[in-house]
This record gives sequence, C-alpha cells and structure tokens, in this order.
Amino acid sequence: MQTAVNYFAVFGGLDIKVDTSKPLGTLITRHILTQYDKIQAHIQKLTKNDGIYHKILTGVALGDRRVSTTFKRASLEYEEDFESLEDLEELKLIKKQEPIKLLDTYVKLSNKNTKLLFSTPFLRFWFAFVSPLYKGISKNSYDEFFEKFSNYQMQFMDLVFEQLCEEYLKLFYKDEIVTIGSFWNETKDELQIVAKTKEDKTIVALSKYNNSKMKTSQLNQLKDSCSSLGVKSDIFVLFSKNGFSNELKAQKSEELKLFTVKSLKALIT
Repeated sequence: MQTAVNYFAVFGGLDIKVDTSKPLGTLITRHILTQYDKIQAHIQKLTKNDGIYHKILTGVALGDRRVSTTFKRASLEYEEDFESLEDLEELKLIKKQEPIKLLDTYVKLSNKNTKLLFSTPFLRFWFAFVSPLYKGISKNSYDEFFEKFSNYQMQFMDLVFEQLCEEYLKLFYKDEIVTIGSFWNETKDELQIVAKTKEDKTIVALSKYNNSKMKTSQLNQLKDSCSSLGVKSDIFVLFSKNGFSNELKAQKSEELKLFTVKSLKALIT
C-alpha cells in the first residue's frame, strides 16, 4: 500500500498506465522527465502559458497551501494578482478549501487564510519538482531533480497520505460521519482531519508520512492544538506510515485509534 501511495502522489491524474513493479525513479524518468516537452506543451495549454499562473501554482505546490503563503512564496502582491487566483479556479486547476464549520461560534476566515488544493496530484508534483527545474530537465539533465525529490519526498507525500486517511475515516465510520474536513485559524494552529458524528462526537485525526514511529509526544502536541483552537475531541485517530512507539501502542483504546498505511488497503479492495 505504501507503494500505491507513493505512485499515486506522482502519477495521479496523468493518463498513463503505471507498472508498480518498477522503481518510482525509473517510472518518473520514463513517463515524465523524458517526456518533458510533450507534457510541458499540455501544461501550457492548461495554464495559457501565463507566468503569474505558474508562479502561483508553484507557490501552492511548495508551501503550506494558505493563500497568504502562496503569494509570498511567489513574490506576488495579493491585492494586485488575486484575479489570477480566481482564473486558476475557473480553469479548474486548483480549488479553495475552507475550514469546516466546527464550533458554535463560526468565524469566517479572510480570503488570505483559505487554502488551495490542486485538481490532481500530478499537477502538484509537476509544479513542485519539474517546473522549477525546467532548465536542466529540458536538457536531459536530471540530477538536480532527483536530489530535490529525494530531499522533499516524504514532506511532499504528507498531503496525499492525509487525503487518503480522510477517505479511510469515512469508510471506517461509514454512515456515522456527518461532516469531515480540516480546521484551522488565522495563526498557524490547525487540525489535519476533524469529523463530527451523528451522535455529535468529535473525531480528530493526525497523519504522518515519514520514516519515524509516531510517539506519545505527537499525540500530546495534537491535544495542545485542540486546546488552542477550542476543540474538544472525543476520539483521537492517528495514522502513521511507520508505526507507533510501544508507549503509544499501550494507550490504544476506543478513544485512541491507531492505523498504519497498511490499513488503507481497504480503500482499494
């Protein structure tokens, strides 16, 4: 299942057949890097080859997805270029994401604090790793690409893993969930996945896609985030690529559920 997550994060939305028995790097070279000119021509049609669009899309791909961060990374002024953001929505390349309505006192965030999602994983991959390094890639020089991809792969995979974990929660709790999404405020406080059930219970989930086992300290940090945001959780759910510490596994209960990437197989069976 880990292989499926890795490959989906790169090729999801790209109309090709992927042989998952082959190494990821081999497939990236074969289907993307050596096909750069062809894919770039297609991307240019999608984006109308607009330089500001490309800056915004690269900012989304490499940042925390907040509009304010995106414009900062793109070295653009929101007041001057926000219409380009709206254009990209109309072109269905990205879409805005707002926090779910979780608390009784709902405060709508400013537009600068909404988040942005790519329409496909492949577009995010392209603007994170391929488009910024086009000079070398277009000349069949791939060393810089693979160095950057190796350094940031786990961080990059985090969002796709989070999205798959959200889908798994919907499946696990079946018809019990009435609303699910992310929750954050105008500071850096946020909860990756929050759900409300028909019985008005609040489920808060955290997913981590890295090579370390999840520890009790990360659960405590999640509890601190809930406290900062004024969210009272009834059930905590943790998803980890590489499992959990013994201390954390000993706390497993109806109020603390633990899942690994293997659990996500249920999404494809």
